[in-house]
Amino acid sequence: MSNRFAPAAGMRAGEVLSLLAEAFRAAGLATPALDARVLLLEVLRISHAALIASPERPLTGGEASRLSVLAARRLSGEPVSRILGYREFYGRNFRITPDVLDPRPDTEILVEAALEVARATPSSGTGLLFLDVGSGSGAIVVTLLAELSQVHGVALDVSPAALAVTLENAQAHGVRDRLLAVCGSWLDSFAEGAFDLIVSNPPYIPDAEVKELDREVSGHDPHLALAGGADGLVAYRALASRAASTLREGGHFIVEVGCGQAETVRDLLGEAGLAGGGGPQVRRDLAGMPRVIVAEKG
Repeated sequence: MSNRFAPAAGMRAGEVLSLLAEAFRAAGLATPALDARVLLLEVLRISHAALIASPERPLTGGEASRLSVLAARRLSGEPVSRILGYREFYGRNFRITPDVLDPRPDTEILVEAALEVARATPSSGTGLLFLDVGSGSGAIVVTLLAELSQVHGVALDVSPAALAVTLENAQAHGVRDRLLAVCGSWLDSFAEGAFDLIVSNPPYIPDAEVKELDREVSGHDPHLALAGGADGLVAYRALASRAASTLREGGHFIVEVGCGQAETVRDLLGEAGLAGGGGPQVRRDLAGMPRVIVAEKG
């Protein structure tokens, strides 16, 4: 795949946009027009509306040079979010680094389920406390704290570098004072009955399949956040073994699952003591695929 795109200083923005989109299209990128527009707007530091209003705007030499660099990165297979250094999630921008998973829209299904549960949970004297296992960028825990002004959260991650990104995003979105960061693995660090809610988007790709993922995933997301053991279920077994005891009575465990894993994970959670409320429930994503399991202790 060619990674050459070299606009010249003085070229009009509208013309550059068309040429860049065509270069991305020829390279087989999935969303060439969108990618071209996002990168051009990043370089020009203008809005989409401003670009539409002024397509004759000429590029400076510096802008042309920077766009050439960003285009080369995209043509080499680097995702736009990685190039920009942030991803929009649930209406907010989250900084991402090579140390964290790039949050996907499907994970917003987990956030919606957690918000529904949290808003229906009676408030105790100390307020609702929840845990995000494997917080990564902080997309889940920070979003929940931003949407629920009276709750407190704990971010757990085995990677100190990932936790630093979580805290940076928490600070950026004004929720740092309600967040505790803990570096550790799974739930062994917490007392029984510590939480009203536990959420997680754990690694769930079978180890042998990680290298077969789209290169924008396998080549840029951290292996630690993808690989879920030989069958992709290692994280679920570890979480199920401790989730029930770590939750308060009536508490909920909400977890994202991969393709074909919903029934197995639902059974694991039910057998581990999370069979309240009629048993673990499955939430589907916009494509109709089972994406999230909501389980209750009781």
